[in-house]
This record gives sequence, structure tokens and C-alpha cells, in this order.
Amino acid sequence: MNALSAAPKAQPRVALVTGSAQGIGEAIAQRLIADGDLVVLLDIAPAVKDTAARIGATDSVRVDVRDIPALQQAVHDVANRFGRLDILVNCAGTCGRESFEDLSPATWQRDIDTNLTAMAFACQAAVFPHMKAQGSGRLINIASVSGKVGGIGPVDPSGGGGRSGAAYASAKAGAINLTRWIARQVGGWGITANAVAPGPIASPMAAGGEYGVSRSPIPRMGEPAEVAAAVAYLAGPDSSYTTGTCLHVDGGYVLA
Repeated sequence: MNALSAAPKAQPRVALVTGSAQGIGEAIAQRLIADGDLVVLLDIAPAVKDTAARIGATDSVRVDVRDIPALQQAVHDVANRFGRLDILVNCAGTCGRESFEDLSPATWQRDIDTNLTAMAFACQAAVFPHMKAQGSGRLINIASVSGKVGGIGPVDPSGGGGRSGAAYASAKAGAINLTRWIARQVGGWGITANAVAPGPIASPMAAGGEYGVSRSPIPRMGEPAEVAAAVAYLAGPDSSYTTGTCLHVDGGYVLA
């Protein structure tokens, strides 16, 4: 037996992807599976089980990420089942599109809880004790360029809705700064924390929206697989010295 054949096979990484029953989250899960990772899907939608079977995920769990105890227990269960947790991707999201005049406290709370609060406490559960104890880990939070430019889509001069709403934009801005805060805390433990900020992506959440992409340097909608490629980089070994960053996948939308 030569040295090459005798070399031990690398242990597959264990990844948990929230909001992965469809759209960007599903594409991220597919990419990580293609890269050889053991991937568990987490979503509130009943379809998450069918998605897991269709794309070859290791398992799935149905959880409302706004239920923080249930969310954190799901993170712990995955880590304990496999003896480790290498990658957490927070992709679960909701997006209200009401005008500011019509914005309700219920929509505000839903979008903040889903897009920001759940992200914070999923990261907390992944780090303590799992990633910290193993001395490694990748936290990847899906933000949005909405959190950079104050909502994606043309502004209605009359103040009407349509672009991604105030609560969504606020939550995604918070997600970017939360990621930076966590990165400062966890770097010494061998953990990186980064955000990906998609622009207009052809996904179920974006269906029916008007985004004015003709004015972008790359004048088209992006594809979920293009977001997944950015996540794969941040989850992989080539990003070992990258933390606290926010990678735009937006066709230059923020420049338009």
C-alpha cells in the first residue's frame, strides 16, 4: 500500500442551514452537499423533509426559528448527533413590503425576530459549547444589500410599498453588524464569522418584485447558486484568514 492510499480520509464537515426548504437556502445546502459536507436542513415549512430527500441532505428538522429554545435545541441536537458542528448558515428570512405609513408592529416584530434575533441565538448555540470546544467553525449569516442601501427596489415617490420594507432593511443592517461583533469575539477560538449580502436574486422571496436591475453594472437578477458559491468560499479552507466581512453578491447593485 503506497503512502497516498494509506492516507486517512478527511472527515466530512457537518453543516446546518436554516431557511433551506427552497430558494437561496436550498441552493446553499445543495452546494455544500456537492462539496462533500453532511448537511442538515432546518425550516418552518413542511416541505423541508421533501427538499432534504430530493437534494440528498443528511437530515432535516422542522422548526420555527422565532422559537428560540426550539431553534437552539435543534442546533445542539445536530452537533451532539454528529459529535461536531463545522458550519452554520443562517438563511431563514421574512420580508414585509408595506409602506412606512402602513408598517405594523406585527410585521416589524416578525421580520426582526426572523432575520436578526434568530440569527444571533443560532450563532450562540453553535459556538457554545460546540465550535468553541472543537476549536474551529464557520458562521455564515445571510444579510442583504437592503441593509446597506435601505431597501431593494425603486422608491415610490408617493411613499407606497413594494421595495423591501423598513423592518427587513433594519434587520439585515443589524445582521451585518452582529456578524462583525461575533467575529471579534470568536476569532481566537478558531471560528470565523462572515456575512453574505445578496442583491436582487431570482428566488421565491423576490417573486413579483420590481428591482430596477437594468441600472446595475450587471443588469440582471442573480441566481441562488451564485449566492451559494459565495457561501462555499466562506465555508471552505481558502477563507481561513477572512472574518468579519460582508461579501456582496449583487451584480453591483450598491453601486447603481
